[in-house]
Amino acid sequence: MDKIQEALNQAYAGEAKAALRLKVYAQKAEDEGYKQMAKLFRVISFSEEIHGARALRVLKEIKSTEENLAASFESEKQVAEVAYDQFVKLAEEEGNKEAVLHFSQSRDVEETHAKLYKEAMSHYMEERETTYYVCKVCGYVADGILPDECPVCGAKAKMFVPFDK
Repeated sequence: MDKIQEALNQAYAGEAKAALRLKVYAQKAEDEGYKQMAKLFRVISFSEEIHGARALRVLKEIKSTEENLAASFESEKQVAEVAYDQFVKLAEEEGNKEAVLHFSQSRDVEETHAKLYKEAMSHYMEERETTYYVCKVCGYVADGILPDECPVCGAKAKMFVPFDK
């Protein structure tokens, strides 16, 4: 990989991490009653997302929707089958139960992401409409039906956020 491509990948990774971290900080500030600080964190998070998106465009990572679906499916599959399995084993070896729970639930959710992408690829041309429900505890995504309880972490239905747009 040439130096510019490596630098763009590092910039993208850094911006993506910063955007997520700042969204979490914004929620914490909001929870603590610091509305203006929460707004500042959200604004800068949005700015970091713009930087990350620009890096992706320069890297030519954004392709057709069909290609993006296929790449996303492969990425989720790889993360679930390889990375998180290794992370779970490491956490078990270290005796870190909290990390084992996090990694195993994340692996299970990544597997559902892969299934959703695979299904979307088969329905790509028909543009099937659905509402997705995302568990705020573990990130599990339900397709079309709000579960009474999250199948991954056991969170109740009230902990799901609907996405219908």
